Amino acid sequence: MPDTPLPSVVTIQVVSIVLFTFIGYLNIGIPLAVLPGYVHSDLGFGAVIAGLVISVQYLATLLSRPYAGRIIDNLGSKRAVMYGLAGCGLSGVFMLLSAWLQSVPTLSLISLLIGRLVLGSAESLVGSGAIGWGIGRVGAPNTAKVISWNGIASYGALAVGAPLGVLLVNRLGLWSMGASIILLALIGLLLAWPKLAAPIVAGERLPFIHVLGKVFPHGCGLALGSIGFGTIATFITLYYATQHWSDAVLCLSLFGASFIGARLLFGNLINRLGGFRVAIACLSVETLGLLLLWQAPDAHWALAGAALSGFGFSLVFPALGVEAVNLVPASSRGAAVGAYSLFIDLSLGITGPLAGAIAAGFGFASIFLFAAIAACSGLVLSLYLYRQAPTLRRDREAH
Repeated sequence: MPDTPLPSVVTIQVVSIVLFTFIGYLNIGIPLAVLPGYVHSDLGFGAVIAGLVISVQYLATLLSRPYAGRIIDNLGSKRAVMYGLAGCGLSGVFMLLSAWLQSVPTLSLISLLIGRLVLGSAESLVGSGAIGWGIGRVGAPNTAKVISWNGIASYGALAVGAPLGVLLVNRLGLWSMGASIILLALIGLLLAWPKLAAPIVAGERLPFIHVLGKVFPHGCGLALGSIGFGTIATFITLYYATQHWSDAVLCLSLFGASFIGARLLFGNLINRLGGFRVAIACLSVETLGLLLLWQAPDAHWALAGAALSGFGFSLVFPALGVEAVNLVPASSRGAAVGAYSLFIDLSLGITGPLAGAIAAGFGFASIFLFAAIAACSGLVLSLYLYRQAPTLRRDREAH
């Protein structure tokens, strides 16, 4: 029997791989806060077009998930990550081109949109590829740890990338954003090149639609839990403004700090207690936090609600993800990660317009009640899946 690697050794291996997720999502975060203002104010297009420039990336990520899953399962997760990093670099080229074409707004916008489509496709390759690479290197028993650290890398990179992009543009101009994305992608490729690849698992490759059907209930639970995150990220500043409170950014920071802190402190609970139990506990806490935001009498209670929401949402993705990935053979793991991740893309894509419509009709506070009902529905679904799990396990073993 080979020795079981020490937890610290496993963690170091995982962190060395999710570093590429950090680099990929840093490229996504850098233009996030700059592009809407650039399209609207500098190029002279309307708010709808400015919003489209941001959302087209999420659409590309959503549509490219099946393709990314096939690359991971057939060509290997390391190659998928490297293709994704190369795509990030290419998106930087189009962003650089857009800055040079600023005097011709239509061409500048077209270049920007192409770059966003490329970046969205690269996101699905880097994010899912790093998860597959990590699991392949440290083993399936550490799936929860890989997914948890991958999430810390992605959300941490977005938190760092947005202010970094604003700083770069203010100091050096728009061209610096494209140049920095190209540079980061090159650094990522140089770091990834010598690293040991995970072995490609032999076996039957399940069709993506079949994998999607298997992970569908778990993905629905994830989508329902993600609505709270999308609502807070999109509307907390407007909610604070309507309540005449200050420091909305503190609310976002506390949400992010609670999210990362919970993953660092309690990520190992998934292996000890099981994914469904952790998801049930987390969705309960998230529901409580969102209800607190809905009924917050002042900014201090709103901060507490945001902290609870971030703490609760933190482990929903890895907890349900472990259970989802275990439903398919190892040879189709990449497709399972891609299919499962698709649900968070979909959730974040529809939350903005849906919550906006609710806010227009019932006020901004009501969107947190809507998000709380969604999280509670995810909780009920997780309870149902937990109750059904022994039966499904017996059925699989029988076949």
